Amino acid sequence: MAYKRILLKLSGEVLAGGASFGIDSGRVLALAEEIAEVARAGVELGLVVGGGNFFRGVAAAARQMDRVTGDHMGMLATVINALALEDALEKQGVPTRVMTAIEMRQVAEPYTRRQAVRHLEKGRVAIFAAGTSNPYFSTDTAATLRALEIRAEVVAKATRVDGVFDRDPLKDPGATLFREITYQEFLSRELGVMDGSAVAMCRDNRLPILVFNLNQRGNMMRISMGEPVGTIIH
Repeated sequence: MAYKRILLKLSGEVLAGGASFGIDSGRVLALAEEIAEVARAGVELGLVVGGGNFFRGVAAAARQMDRVTGDHMGMLATVINALALEDALEKQGVPTRVMTAIEMRQVAEPYTRRQAVRHLEKGRVAIFAAGTSNPYFSTDTAATLRALEIRAEVVAKATRVDGVFDRDPLKDPGATLFREITYQEFLSRELGVMDGSAVAMCRDNRLPILVFNLNQRGNMMRISMGEPVGTIIH
């Protein structure tokens, strides 16, 4: 394995599969199978999952709400997704722990860095939910923060496309794929695949980001083995 410890960032929409809202159990199971393969290969995995598959369903109503209230709703949506992933991974025989930035002990463990590292060292997958517990921060930023705290070697950002393009490839088939790009060029071009503040945090701490296509089965393992997949931001 090329990496000992990876922080995997998943969007909430990934769990919805082909639907626009909620959780597709078949898609969650397929994801769990891939994650389990990587975990069994000896890679220590931390996961951060978004909440868009739930929160975007109420986004119109949330626009009328206070921003802090809306952000807290989004954090709670990530907990639902984390629990779904935990259940699917446990059914694959992979010991998993959900840790939340907002304390809810009846549901999951409160997040502490030391305990998170302990879980990883014991071979457990750690899923970090509820963002950072602070409003105005994206789950991309939460993923970067957790990656730095647990000393992950790379942030693997899962998307629906093959990496970072100069334009949106879903709208422009002629878009050009970058195999590698610097943090500064990514930010200056405002490419938008990942939150700019998260990329800046990675730049300041020299943490590489790997953007890859989650819909191509086997990409997680290829990344773990150091094969050239997607785009590296460094």
